[in-house]
Amino acid sequence: MTRRSRVGSRRRRASDKPGHSGFDQLPFYQLQNPYQPVELLSADQIESIHQASLVVLEDIGINFLLPEAREILKSAGAQVEPDGPRVRFDRGLIAQCLESAPNQFTLHARNPERSLKFGKNYLNISSVSSPPNASDLDRGRRSGSFEDYCNFLKLAQTLNIVHLTFGHPVEPLDIEPAVRHLHSTLSRVVLTDKPFSGYSLGRRRILDVIEMARIARGISEERLLTEPSLISNINANSPLQFDLPMLWGIIEMSSRNQAISITPFTLSGAMAPVTIAGALTQQNAEALAGIAFTQMVKPGAPVIYGGFTSNVDMKTGSPAFGTPENAKATLIGGQLARRYGIPYRSSNVNASNAADAQAVYESMMVTWAAVMGGANVIYHGCGWLEGGLTASFEKFIIDAEIMQMMAEFLRPVAVDNATLALEAIRDVGPGGHFFSTPHTLERYETAFYRPILSDWSNFETWSENGSIDATHRANAIYKELLQHYSPPALDAAIREELETFVARRVEEGGAPIT
Repeated sequence: MTRRSRVGSRRRRASDKPGHSGFDQLPFYQLQNPYQPVELLSADQIESIHQASLVVLEDIGINFLLPEAREILKSAGAQVEPDGPRVRFDRGLIAQCLESAPNQFTLHARNPERSLKFGKNYLNISSVSSPPNASDLDRGRRSGSFEDYCNFLKLAQTLNIVHLTFGHPVEPLDIEPAVRHLHSTLSRVVLTDKPFSGYSLGRRRILDVIEMARIARGISEERLLTEPSLISNINANSPLQFDLPMLWGIIEMSSRNQAISITPFTLSGAMAPVTIAGALTQQNAEALAGIAFTQMVKPGAPVIYGGFTSNVDMKTGSPAFGTPENAKATLIGGQLARRYGIPYRSSNVNASNAADAQAVYESMMVTWAAVMGGANVIYHGCGWLEGGLTASFEKFIIDAEIMQMMAEFLRPVAVDNATLALEAIRDVGPGGHFFSTPHTLERYETAFYRPILSDWSNFETWSENGSIDATHRANAIYKELLQHYSPPALDAAIREELETFVARRVEEGGAPIT
């Protein structure tokens, strides 16, 4: 049996699993990118950005607003101003910290079959993260609710192309902030068995989620220290600043060997210089400062270089995503991450207000750049809309199609005697067709990618079936998937321990906002 036939068999089995309702999708597996990344800039140009960012770190410095963080930085050899938050970094110190940052790590899931590798040529797709609003064609745009949150989790679990939930797929705003992380994390453990993240929004909050990740896996605190089981995203408060909650998150996560993605939020023309090179210099300085800090907390702690440089509309000041500049910055960000030998995070983003053609072409623009830029994780992989202010159920399905197509694109092309098909070409000869040849009949079921959303019927058939466009088809698919959702198995003792922990922490008042 050929590799392609085996994949096809696995694909058919995946569609027959409980909860899939015959939904024909690719199986869950760890993606690997076989292609050489696109090198948009020369090695000399990358070195220029690197050197410029070191000047920023040495001469201008970065504000670290948490006194505890500044003590760690000072002890490690950084130059900390005595009466202020400014910290400067010698380039030798930065190089030393980069040496200890791992080039690959595994993020462990409660289901070992869902654990993921980050680094090298591995690629992981995340759900959308943190929009305050949800939308669909039936109820329109609305404030995120716990019901919407859980429904997005069910889609993330059901769709095999979604490897992890990175952040809340929508904020459940009907739950009080002090206890939201407790209820939302419990739901993530119950409704999915894939890796997940915690928000670094204060020390108590991230400590709660770390403990829940440990309980979910049924492991000891000692084992947690050797097996990263949680990931968190850290945004620099651009320009050139890290705030208190994020720094607490780094200290608590990195000290326990849990994974951190350092991601400056550098919108060119607003929080960063208007030129791509200038914006990337600032992105790189902020990223290096954050990465260095993780290694000062604990050498060898897993860390990701996050790139999120895009631009604003200079007429209105509104953020723009999926732009040519966004794509260029994504490719160059990958070059910088590879220079330092650190896993790379990018994103699937757009600025459209609807799950329409604009949303798709902007997403495709930046997703191609992420894939060909060697990203190890595509953040906001499914569901992002309206510049990150809305999580769309239809866009979640549209993006799943985009990501599945990318997954198929990453499969190497087989070139051997069987695939060269010389006997079939000889049998058909000039003027014939290949529909009924043995070569075709042996392979037709698994020869090509099968879409989950696209409609390949002709116009007449499409019209007879109601002339349904892709957005409305996505609406029907997401509702069907929710209808047939089946939760993953969870040990009863683990669930009871988690529920007891959540009840106790809720009774104690949860986590303060500050």
